[in-house]
Amino acid sequence: MTQATKPAATATATLRDSAAMRWTALLLLALAMFCSYIFMDILSPIKDLMLSERGWDSTAFGTMQGSEVFLNVFAFFLIFAGIILDKMGVRFTAVLSAAVMLVGALIKWYAVSDAFTSSSLATWFTEHLNYVPVFDELGVSPFYEGMPASAKAAACGFMLFGCGCEMAGITVSRGIVKWFKGREMALAMGSEMALARLGVATVMIFSPFFARLGGHVSVSRSVAFGVVLMCIALIMTIVYFFMDRKLDAQTGEAEEKDDPFKISDLGKILTDSGFWLVALLCVLYYSAIFPFQKYAVNMLQCNLTLTPPAADSFWAGSSVTVVQYVIMLVVAATGFASNFQKRATLKYGLLAVSFLSLVAYCYMGFMRQSAESIFAVFPLLAVLITPILGSYVDHKGKAATMLILGSLLLIACHLTFAFVLPAFKGNAVGGIVIAYLTILVLGSSFSLVPASLWPSVPKLVDAKVIGSAYALIFWIQNIGLWLFPLLIGKVLDKTNPGVTDPTLYNYTAPLVMLASLGVAAFLLGLVLKVVDRKKGLGLELPNITE
Repeated sequence: MTQATKPAATATATLRDSAAMRWTALLLLALAMFCSYIFMDILSPIKDLMLSERGWDSTAFGTMQGSEVFLNVFAFFLIFAGIILDKMGVRFTAVLSAAVMLVGALIKWYAVSDAFTSSSLATWFTEHLNYVPVFDELGVSPFYEGMPASAKAAACGFMLFGCGCEMAGITVSRGIVKWFKGREMALAMGSEMALARLGVATVMIFSPFFARLGGHVSVSRSVAFGVVLMCIALIMTIVYFFMDRKLDAQTGEAEEKDDPFKISDLGKILTDSGFWLVALLCVLYYSAIFPFQKYAVNMLQCNLTLTPPAADSFWAGSSVTVVQYVIMLVVAATGFASNFQKRATLKYGLLAVSFLSLVAYCYMGFMRQSAESIFAVFPLLAVLITPILGSYVDHKGKAATMLILGSLLLIACHLTFAFVLPAFKGNAVGGIVIAYLTILVLGSSFSLVPASLWPSVPKLVDAKVIGSAYALIFWIQNIGLWLFPLLIGKVLDKTNPGVTDPTLYNYTAPLVMLASLGVAAFLLGLVLKVVDRKKGLGLELPNITE
């Protein structure tokens, strides 16, 4: 009897069974992704400065931005990352991914620095990489003749960063499955992504702040800010390493490296129609969001009537940036915390504080007349509703239905940016109000993906190859993340011939292209729902069985 009860007692004493410990593990992973999200878009809000300071036109900017995922797509690094994850385990891969991101970040920082401009390395990049055999013939080269040397070098660093970033993405997903399977997994995934996406708001506010700090423009200062955060990300993953190792010691479970990877496992994944539908939905949805983020600030600069405040006013000073960011954190923290309150008075009190803080934030963005601070509201509504949606999927299901809803919202938002927002050009108040509302809705639609799509993957594949399944989905997703930043840049230059002022571009064509991705995602969502019903995949079923 004693021996029979002992395993049960041991099982309840692990870190994973402690809500505080498993959410601490999640927080460490989420903070690492928060830092990586900041660096991912570190140049996005200063696209105009990259033209004036480094001579990058839209094609150069888009080519460099798309290079982030070049090695993941064309060197199949993500596939290898999935194999490394399955063979070496979550903790080893987490630390490795953070280290790779840091090295790539350092290269990119040097590439945009003044020191690089006058170096012999700049001369080398100018004279080389103008033709890349095979890739040039296929039209997929990450470089081209005439591309600024700094953009080429930055692309090399960004490629390496992208390898680590996407490796981190699949590692975090696998880590959450490890710590939360059979528990509140969708809530955990949604919460992780909600926190990580605060990085988008952070970079939109602080990248221009550091670039213009002290009245002297320096784009390398913004990238240096990102490098410091990548050092913090590495520290977070090292702390997680020791937590995860202690969990395995308590449970007696071996890390995944003891379970040999087989190529035949990939065959099982690739022959599953449900997996392909989820993967294609992912690439369509993310391709309509992440590439857009890289151009969103410039798009707002082109479509809004913004009048800079007086140079000696509070709204033009540096302190307003910090104040606005603090208010943003209050919006996110109170909105997020409201999801976990059982007392109605406390729950709605926090929601009221979150809403009033959001209004204050939007007012400050309007007074600053700053496109980057306006777009920074993008993740704020997502922070509030992602845990709600995750909890709903955990207890009620309907993941496929949520993906369809997200696609509809995506279409509406991009078409609003394309046709409605330009109609308000000249209306200083109306244009900004339309922009705020559309950005908030777009951010909320984005929250439907982590809350519904990622927790569905374990329902489609065997637990042993979850890492490889996530890797394949991320690889397919990365094709879109490589292609569409490049396409948007080329379409902008083609549809705006002779335009030299970066605030005068017409963004209609790129936005219609992104809206069409939403249409395709909507149709695939309908197909996924039919397949789920016929094959009983369980995508519409709750994750937690009562």
